[in-house]
Amino acid sequence: MQLKIMPKKKRLSAGRVPLILFLCQMISALDVPLDSKLLEDLVQPPTIIQQSPKDYIIDPRENIVIQCEAKGKPPPSFSWTRNGTHFDIDKDPLVTMKTGSGTLVINIMSEGKAETYEGVYQCTARNERGAAISNNIVVRPSRSPLWTKEKLEPITLRSGQSLVLPCRPPIGLPPAIIFWMDNSFQRLPQSERVSQGLNGDLYFSNVLPEDSREDYICYARFNHTQTIQQKQPISVKVILVDELNDTIAANLSDTEVYGAKSNRERPPTFLTPEGNASNKEELRGNVLSLECIAEGLPTPIIYWIKEDGTLPINRTFYRNFQKTLQIIQVSEADSGKYQCIAKNALGVIHHTISVTVKAAPYWIMAPQNLVLSPGEDGALICRANGNPKPRISWLSNGVPIEIAPDDPSRKISGDTIIFSSVQERSSAVYQCNASNEYGYLLGNAFVNVLAEPPRILTSANTLYQVIANRPALLDCAFFGSPLPTIEWFKGTKGSALREDTYVLHENGTLEIPVAQKDSTGTYTCVARNKLGMAKNEVHLEIKDPTRIIKQPEYAVVQRGSTVSFECKVKHDHTLIPTVIWLKDNGELPSDGRFTIDKDHLVVADVSDNDGGTYTCVANTTLDNVSASAVLSVVDVPNPPFDLELTDQLDKSVQLSWTPGDDNNSPITKFIIEYEDAMHEAGLWRHQTEVPGTQTTAQLKLSPYVNYSFRVMAENSLGRSLPSEASEQYLTKAAEPDKNPMTVEGLGSEPDNLVITWQPLNGFESNGPGLQYKVSWRQKDGDDEWTSVVVANVSKYIVSGTPTFVPYLIKVQALNDVGFAPEPAVVMGHSGEDLPMVAPGNVHVTVVNSTLAEVHWDPVPLKSVRGHLQGYRIYYWTDQNSSKRNRRHIEKKILTFQGSKTHGMLPGLEPFSHYTLNIRVINGKGEGPASPDRVFHTPEGVPSAPSSLKIVNPTLDSLTLEWDPPSHPNGILTEYTLKYQPINSTHELGPLVDLKIPANKTRWTLKNLNFSTRYKFYFYAQTSAGSGSQITEEAVTTVDEGKMAMASRQVDIATQGWFIGLMCAVALLILILLIVCFIRRNKGGKYPVKEKEDAHADPEIQPMKEDDGTFGEYSDAEDHKPLKKGSRTPSDRTVKKEDSDDSLVDYGEGVNGQFNEDGSFIGQYSGKKEKEPAEGNESSEAPSPVNAMNSFV
Repeated sequence: MQLKIMPKKKRLSAGRVPLILFLCQMISALDVPLDSKLLEDLVQPPTIIQQSPKDYIIDPRENIVIQCEAKGKPPPSFSWTRNGTHFDIDKDPLVTMKTGSGTLVINIMSEGKAETYEGVYQCTARNERGAAISNNIVVRPSRSPLWTKEKLEPITLRSGQSLVLPCRPPIGLPPAIIFWMDNSFQRLPQSERVSQGLNGDLYFSNVLPEDSREDYICYARFNHTQTIQQKQPISVKVILVDELNDTIAANLSDTEVYGAKSNRERPPTFLTPEGNASNKEELRGNVLSLECIAEGLPTPIIYWIKEDGTLPINRTFYRNFQKTLQIIQVSEADSGKYQCIAKNALGVIHHTISVTVKAAPYWIMAPQNLVLSPGEDGALICRANGNPKPRISWLSNGVPIEIAPDDPSRKISGDTIIFSSVQERSSAVYQCNASNEYGYLLGNAFVNVLAEPPRILTSANTLYQVIANRPALLDCAFFGSPLPTIEWFKGTKGSALREDTYVLHENGTLEIPVAQKDSTGTYTCVARNKLGMAKNEVHLEIKDPTRIIKQPEYAVVQRGSTVSFECKVKHDHTLIPTVIWLKDNGELPSDGRFTIDKDHLVVADVSDNDGGTYTCVANTTLDNVSASAVLSVVDVPNPPFDLELTDQLDKSVQLSWTPGDDNNSPITKFIIEYEDAMHEAGLWRHQTEVPGTQTTAQLKLSPYVNYSFRVMAENSLGRSLPSEASEQYLTKAAEPDKNPMTVEGLGSEPDNLVITWQPLNGFESNGPGLQYKVSWRQKDGDDEWTSVVVANVSKYIVSGTPTFVPYLIKVQALNDVGFAPEPAVVMGHSGEDLPMVAPGNVHVTVVNSTLAEVHWDPVPLKSVRGHLQGYRIYYWTDQNSSKRNRRHIEKKILTFQGSKTHGMLPGLEPFSHYTLNIRVINGKGEGPASPDRVFHTPEGVPSAPSSLKIVNPTLDSLTLEWDPPSHPNGILTEYTLKYQPINSTHELGPLVDLKIPANKTRWTLKNLNFSTRYKFYFYAQTSAGSGSQITEEAVTTVDEGKMAMASRQVDIATQGWFIGLMCAVALLILILLIVCFIRRNKGGKYPVKEKEDAHADPEIQPMKEDDGTFGEYSDAEDHKPLKKGSRTPSDRTVKKEDSDDSLVDYGEGVNGQFNEDGSFIGQYSGKKEKEPAEGNESSEAPSPVNAMNSFV
């Protein structure tokens, strides 16, 4: 029983008190206050406070605990019935009752079985004031039975057929949870095509070869016992139609091939439920689950509608790939006809489920405990509802009231028991039972008749402190039976306080509406009934109110500045105030920019987020006062609000809104966005913009879009956050107003045509059931258009087409309403095949030793069997193959785009034997090769000798050794050696020209000057001319006799005067160099030409490319390392740099590209050697350092 203080704050007049008291007694009679000490002395009938559930499923592996807890005064005793008869627990050693409780503990873990104690139990709690009873507790042990053993035959069926794998789990308690797994305990994947039904069966709308497996296993999990049972594995084999030849078909019996439906495409049919209509009954408050599973090819899609209403938005959920519709917390309003729709490209079917929602009894007004005093009246009310309407019956102390002891004070009237002039013997516990065919409700409520003298529960001498000019409430909580009357007195003398100045509340509280200073004093509360009287004194003090004498003021600041708010407080001297600051009724941000100093709040470096209402709150123990000021910071606007849709038409609607705060910057425009909740939920797109002075907009709409709108405001500082979304507005469906874009027709195989397009998005569909009508016919034929309607896809493949034939194609959108406008016709081609014919009349013209021109006749266009992309030349040299000893000949490739009939082959190797053939290419690949054509390149100039080294230097001779050129490019006729001395002033001496037979690799020069540096220029020759040169320098040895004479002379380098002279010369040279450097930077000219002329070799003169004469010798690189052998390593061996021509140097990879006339497109980037002093490269003059080294 809940005990509560009497309600307060109800103004009463003396004349109305008896009537009000009587009405209160009729409804709730006397309330027992929540006072623990008082409750210890009051008798109270039993009240059930805890019990086991009505349907109590137990774990048979654990002890059985059946709960029954009750309270009462004196403490109640407990008894039990089992299956309607008394359950004597003393006779069963396994059953015990907890001390001070009615809870039963049945010890079945040591011995005994749970099934022995299965039954219906009811607990009774009894004391001298009555008896309370529990619900009927049905105790049942959980069960997890094994699967019945059965022999499962393998299932063989054709691809595309439907299939149902039955589970049929054993009936357990509670029902098992079903799922399908394989032998590896991996859940089988489910989809729109394959899914598990509510009954546990596994449904295939159509089977595919990948569905073949031998371990389809249904598992049943019994959570109560934590066990899992397994069905025998089911084997399924899916066979393609092509695999079913006559021999196999003859060996299969009728039972071995599952079903008889064709594997061809077919409209949907329902696998479950059967027929066109069915019925479903569900109880109020449960989850309504409706299921439709269809088979068909292609796989059907399931939709749900309610025929006579709409589905509840917040309670509707779709499960199992839309095949199951669930509505939670179902109510009678959810009754009606629900329709599931199965649809694929070949048809649509419907199934109607009539849903009836029944209801087990539920409380409208449960009976409440009643406490009365002798002679008072009261009533117990028990009201319940259900479908069908429940029957109400009453019990008294657990006994049907018809056979219970008679009580003249009570009268039964349907769902109400009326009590008149009750006596103490009228105390009892009454039970209300509301039941129908779906369940029952049992409510206990006691009637407790008490005779108690008045008691005041408010503590004596309580001190009340109240702020002046505010109400004062002085408590006088009381209890007594009969209900006491309350009077208040002020001071030690005087009459009772009257209602003209004070307010007396039902619960005994005295209210002084406006307390003044003279209200201070001692007040006495007196409670009386016929059994006695009680009184209590309390004290009242009146305090001065707290006031804010200096309030914070409104401020407008710019971002980055500092603002200060002031708040001065005056208060009662006996009270200690605390002052806090709030921002927008919340705590100040935890930011160092906010500081509180005595009466001021200072905000530094104000930001946009600091704008708002700042409140100063002064608190005492009795009152609080506050004052606020607004800080305005120039910022972007606040979001608009109160969006409203009016003038709702099919293709337009008017949107209106209320602008948000502009944050001190005028709004310049409003931006309106929309969301399509049907097709693109969560994605907002731009709709339109209107000026900032406008708060309505006429919006154009598209068909079949579930619109929501939001508005953003914009000022000079930026754009606001979006407003709350408007209500949704669904426009009517219409036929599509556009067709797919980017329609193309290209074949992926020689015998097909792949038609592709860019599908319409959901917004463009204009209605449900978006599909495409794909049409095609041969461009050059007289055939009619062939058309097919496909689902919302982006590709369709036409098979069995002739190779590379032009087709006319069009793709038209349609939906459930109608067709889009007639689409544009585009041209495509069926698939290409490899070309059939090789180019003919191939002939080669050799231009020079590295370039050849190839001509051929074009192939007939019909033989190309595709888009002509060009011609590809394969060519190779047998010489390279033999040199590199490769297993396969390395072929080079050149591709000529388009319909060209000639081209140039650059980068050929001179004096080589070449073979080539040509192939035509299309989008599919290459055609056959033309017959091989052989051609030879003439001799060319050789490369430089591979190496040059100088050995065995003597006083007057040097020996040269070399390796022949790595690329002779013909037959060598001779070598040319040129050399000249270099004197101590770095000048070149006369040039000597020497011819050496081609079969030599060593030559000795005699009659040379001793201790002299020589520079050598060496190159080979063929009948085509001279090749690249290689250079080297060497020094003859020193005469030892002269060296000995020089050693006997005085070394002037060790003399002091010589050292000083050299230092002066060095300083002078440094100054001259600085002057020259400055003049050079200022644009002055430096006489380099004169020095070049002084060092010029008379035989090294400018030459023309056609006459082979030498060019001018340049001194520009005197101080750089000699190139290509002019500076040699320690072994005096010089290696030439490779300069092999490669087609890679001509363009992109080996597949170089050529212009229409056959000229090469790519830039030739092969390495090219420096031209020597004679021939192709200018010789380098020796540096002064080298010249000086020659005399060391």
